Amino acid sequence: MITLAEVARHAGVSASTVSYVLSGKRSISPGTCERVERSIHELGYNAGARALAGGRSDIIALMLPPHTDAYAPSMLETAIAVTNTARAHGYDVLLLTGEEGPAAVRRVTGGALADAVILMDGGPADERRPLLRESDKPVVLIGPPAETAGLTCVDLDFTATGALCADHLAALGHHDIALIAEPSGPAARTLHGLRARSRELGVITRHLPCDGGHAAMTDALAHHFAEHPATSGFVVQHDPALEPLLDTLHRQGRPVPEKASVVAICPDRVALRSSVRLTSVSIPAQEMGRRAVEQIIAELTGEHVAEAPLITPKLTVRATSGPGPR
Repeated sequence: MITLAEVARHAGVSASTVSYVLSGKRSISPGTCERVERSIHELGYNAGARALAGGRSDIIALMLPPHTDAYAPSMLETAIAVTNTARAHGYDVLLLTGEEGPAAVRRVTGGALADAVILMDGGPADERRPLLRESDKPVVLIGPPAETAGLTCVDLDFTATGALCADHLAALGHHDIALIAEPSGPAARTLHGLRARSRELGVITRHLPCDGGHAAMTDALAHHFAEHPATSGFVVQHDPALEPLLDTLHRQGRPVPEKASVVAICPDRVALRSSVRLTSVSIPAQEMGRRAVEQIIAELTGEHVAEAPLITPKLTVRATSGPGPR
């Protein structure tokens, strides 16, 4: 049976465009419509038979987070990995922005627009999650919510990441560690792991929230060191804070790695392009995208779907971690 994806390739358009031509849900230019209809006729594509055979569109909907500005590089890596992996399995990807909100979920899950949904880290208040939990279409989340029952999730093990950072810095002799990160989401899990392991190691752990701007970082560190001058190890889970932190530490007479150590939780691309090559735990954005699609394909093809394990963190030592104060 001819698939929608084959029609799309023959017509030189995306599978979503073919779907829109068939459904009439969006305005498509007359020239494109004519080209798609010609391909449907030449290939003998029968949308009705296709629907009776399972209602498959050969499209996976990828829903972006509500706010994409804070972590656009990682989001782009994940989206590209989703698209490439989907294409390798004969599927196209329909990109839906977070601003579309619950309406996008209803549009996708209420018809034949897409066969499955991948939702990228929407945060605890994302109104789309309850709707997706009720959907009869396969759904995979990149970044698990607090309550994962009934959902398939793919993510880095951030709790283990926090513990790994504590192990590394404590082994170097740092006994007062600060996590610079937002107070919620993956960073909350990192903080939990960091604190739990630090208690076992007899290390002090502090949380230093910061919006990442240079002035904000300078001010936050000044207040922090006024109260906690012994802090010498830093874990950073907020890319925009990295360069301001390195610069501020240097200007305060705490150069890295001679008097302070920094471990970043970020994509390798960020760690390698920093002004100093960062010791880091890599956020495996591409692997998360690939695994999410593989989970979807397994569900669509009727294979046994085991619960997706969290990805084990890996720490790479570079130029920003060294012995703690003696």
